[in-house]
Amino acid sequence: MTRIADVSARSFVALGGGHGLYTSLTALRQVADSLTAVVTVGDDGGSSGRLRSEMDVVPPGDLRMALSALCEDTPWGRTWRDVLQTRLETTGPLQGHAVGNLLIAGLWQHTGDIVEGLDWVARLLHARGRVLPLALEPLEIVAEMRLQDEVRTVRGQVAVATAEGRVVALRLEPAQPRVPAATLEAITEADHVVLGPGSWYTSVLPHFLVAPVAEALVAAAARTIVTLNIAHEDVETVGMDRIDDVRALRRAAPGFVPGAVVLDESHASDPGLVEELERWGTTVVVEQMCLRGAIDRHDPDRLAAAIELAARKVTPGALRSP
Repeated sequence: MTRIADVSARSFVALGGGHGLYTSLTALRQVADSLTAVVTVGDDGGSSGRLRSEMDVVPPGDLRMALSALCEDTPWGRTWRDVLQTRLETTGPLQGHAVGNLLIAGLWQHTGDIVEGLDWVARLLHARGRVLPLALEPLEIVAEMRLQDEVRTVRGQVAVATAEGRVVALRLEPAQPRVPAATLEAITEADHVVLGPGSWYTSVLPHFLVAPVAEALVAAAARTIVTLNIAHEDVETVGMDRIDDVRALRRAAPGFVPGAVVLDESHASDPGLVEELERWGTTVVVEQMCLRGAIDRHDPDRLAAAIELAARKVTPGALRSP
C-alpha cells in the first residue's frame, strides 16, 4: 500500500472496536510505521457472544476485525483475511460463526494466553501491526438510560447499542478488570494515539472506564487524536449530535484534553460544536472525510490524510508534508 508521506518512523495506537476501528486501522496503515490496535471486549452478540458464553473467553469478533484490517496486502494476507471473515453456513450449531472467531478461540485454548493467541493469528496474516485486548476478561457494559422521564438500567453491549433513550451514565463489570501489560506499554510508548470513529458508548468510551488504561490515555492526551463520527445514523446515538459525544467524553474523562479532534466538514456548522472543542483546549481539524455515496462512513484515504494533518499539528515540525 502506498504511504501518503515519507516521514520519520512513527508509531500509532488506535483504540475502539468493530467497523469504526477497522476503518481507522485501514487509514492508519497509510501513515504509520508501527501500528497497534487496542480493542474493546464487551461484545455479547452473535458468534462472539456465543463463544463468550460457552467458553468464558473475551469476545473475539472485534479482535478478529482488527486483525483482518492489518493483514499483509498480498494474496497470502488477503486470502487469510477473507477466511477469517467467512461465516459458516450450516443447518447446525455452527451456523453464523465466523471462522476467525473459532480460530482465535482455539488458539486461546491451545496457548492459554490471550495476547499470545492473537500474536499467532497476526503471524498467520503477516499482519502489519499488533492487536491487543482492552482487558483479559470479558466486560459487560452497563448503562443508565433516560427515555422521557424514566431512567432504567440496560446491560450488555448489544442492548445498550440498540435501546431507546439517551445514555446518562456508563460503567463496566467487572469494574477493575485485568489489563495486559502490553496494552499499557503500547499506549505509553506510541508517538500518536487515535480514538474513534466508532460506536461512542460501546467502543470508544469504555477505554476510559478501565482505570489503568484511562490513566495512560490522560498521560498521552497531548499526542492523541480523536476522530468524531459522521452523520446521525448510529442507532446508539440516535437523536444526539456530535457535541453530545464530545460532552460525554469530557464527563467520562475530566482530565483528558486531546491534542486534536478531527471532524468531517459536514459537522463544521453544528451549533456550538467548534466552540465546545475550542473551550476544551484542543486543536480542531475540519476535513472532508465522508465516503463517496455514503452519509455516515469515513473514507479511509480521506481519513488518513486528515490524521496526517492532525498529527502534524499535534507535533509541529516533526513531520514533513505529503
